[in-house]
Amino acid sequence: MPEMQGSNVVERLYRFAELSQYSFGNRILIRATGLLLFWLVRTIGATVRYEVIGGEHHTESEPLVYCFWHNRIPIATHFWRLRGIVVMSSRSFDSEYIARFIQRFGYGAARGSSTRGARSALIQMIRAVRAGKSAAFTVDGPRGPIYQVKPGAVLLAAKSGAAILPFSISLDRFWQLPSWDGIQIPKPFARAVVVIGERFHVTDSSDSGEGTQRDRLQQALDELRRRSDAAILARTASAKGGGAIE
Repeated sequence: MPEMQGSNVVERLYRFAELSQYSFGNRILIRATGLLLFWLVRTIGATVRYEVIGGEHHTESEPLVYCFWHNRIPIATHFWRLRGIVVMSSRSFDSEYIARFIQRFGYGAARGSSTRGARSALIQMIRAVRAGKSAAFTVDGPRGPIYQVKPGAVLLAAKSGAAILPFSISLDRFWQLPSWDGIQIPKPFARAVVVIGERFHVTDSSDSGEGTQRDRLQQALDELRRRSDAAILARTASAKGGGAIE
C-alpha cells in the first residue's frame, strides 16, 4: 500500500493542476497561454541547431538534479524534454501557465501548498527523486536576484542522494521578455550551445556543508555561463564575420 501511494504521488506531478481557485477568465488565460507557449517553443525548437559541450558528464543511469539559470527556461525545456524530469512550481497565475507549458513536454511539476509553499514542493521533489525521477532547479528563481544560487537544489541533492548536474545554454538569437531575469525565447533557426559541467554529490547536509556546496554550485554555473556565452559568440563571429547576441 505505501508503495502504491508513493507511486500515485509521483504520477500526480505529471497532471495539470485544478484551477478552481482562479476566475473563469484567468482559467481560460492560463490554459491558452500554456498551450500557446508550448506550441511556440515546440515549433521553433524543431529548427534550433544544438551543439553540446561536456556531454560525457551527463548520464541517465541515475537520478540527477539539473541546475541552471531561470532565464534559460524555454530553451532548456525543449532540450531536456521527454525525460520525466520534475521541476518546482509555485501556486500563482504566472507559475501555473509555465507549469502547464513544461508538463506538455513531459515534465512533472511539484507545486507548493498554500500554507507551506516551497517546503511542500521540495518534499514532493525528494520523494520523486527517491522513486527514480530526476529533478531540475532554476537556482535563481522564481524571483531572483538573477544569477544568484539559492539553497533549494543543494538541499534536494543532500536529502535525496542524487548528484547535481550544472549546465548552461546560450543562444545566438532570441526574444527577451521584460521580466526580472530577461527570460529568453529562441528565434527560429537559432544556434544553441549547451555546456554541461561535472556532476557532484552533496556529502554534507549540515548548514555549513550546504553553504560550501552552494558556493561550489555558484562557481560552476558562473563558469558554465561564461563558457556557453563565449562559445556562442565565437560561433556567431565565425559564421557571420563578427556580430553579437541579439
